[in-house]
Amino acid sequence: MLSVAIIGGSGYVGGELTRLIYLHPEVKLKATYSRSHAGKYIHSVHPNLRGILEMTFTGDDPVELASSSDITFLCLPHGQSSKIVPDIARSNTRIIDLGADFRLKEQSAYTKWYGFQHPAPDLLNEFVYGLPELHRKEIATTRKVAVPGCMATSAILSLAPIIKEGLDDGRIIVDAKVGSSGSGGKPSLATHFSERYNVVRIYKPTGHRHTAEIIQELSMLQKRKLEVSMSAHSVNMVRGIETTSHVLTYSLPSVKDVWKIYRTFYSGSTFVRIVRDLHGVNKYPDPKFTIGSNFVDVGFDVDPEAKRVVVIGALDNLVKGAAGNAVQCMNIMLGLDESEGLNSPPIHPV
Repeated sequence: MLSVAIIGGSGYVGGELTRLIYLHPEVKLKATYSRSHAGKYIHSVHPNLRGILEMTFTGDDPVELASSSDITFLCLPHGQSSKIVPDIARSNTRIIDLGADFRLKEQSAYTKWYGFQHPAPDLLNEFVYGLPELHRKEIATTRKVAVPGCMATSAILSLAPIIKEGLDDGRIIVDAKVGSSGSGGKPSLATHFSERYNVVRIYKPTGHRHTAEIIQELSMLQKRKLEVSMSAHSVNMVRGIETTSHVLTYSLPSVKDVWKIYRTFYSGSTFVRIVRDLHGVNKYPDPKFTIGSNFVDVGFDVDPEAKRVVVIGALDNLVKGAAGNAVQCMNIMLGLDESEGLNSPPIHPV
């Protein structure tokens, strides 16, 4: 059975990944690294794992730990994994990075969107953008994957069929709303309960870093540079992301046409659910009904007055938006069924 090392396991994503890997039937969790929690039981930081996982965090050298494992997941803050990946890459381990350091293909994009000079630009094109619904074939043959950002995943997967079909006029506007777990586990004034609870806070009206991924991936679908604008809000929930995107069109498609486009594009994609119900309360995607699962729900409506298609995406930011998507990529890399270890349905109610 192949061994797995998780580097950076004390955050929310690291905890969710530890849970998924420990329960995965085809791989074995070798170690979860945390410098600040070395020697402590993992369940002391992730209490949901109490009585399930009795391992402690390791403080062993992360490069040595990764190099002696078959698969290495990196759950480190932006700018950190690129410092150690060159050393890890000299070994034979498969690398799945959940940070932003290898998502973008152009070195200059890191200066523009992240404000740092990338220390390993020669490795950028060795990483496959880890979105199975768009890059399944490339993921199957690579040993290095960069898992997308959570808001980017929701926006890209909900928009991709429309963009691939060329129905847009080149301008896309994305409105994103994310729960508090998207800010990570490190506290700040912005995440303090008294300040965070009951908000609909627009914290990045322009220039959000995930915009770069959306531009990159959607432009690849059309083979031309698209104009994407995104605004991001914090909202009053713990898990979940919803993106509402506005696509201005040259010629307005019918609802029937759009249905066909989505069904065709996502034929065979296990974790994409198309949601557009004319009856009941839950007519369109809502992250509430994805929590705890690797599903992404996508939906749409057609606005004949403004000649636009409104596209909705919803997912659990810690699962399909991060750890679950990483495990899905691992499954594909190993030649397993991509749903292996990810078949848990969403939790309801939450």
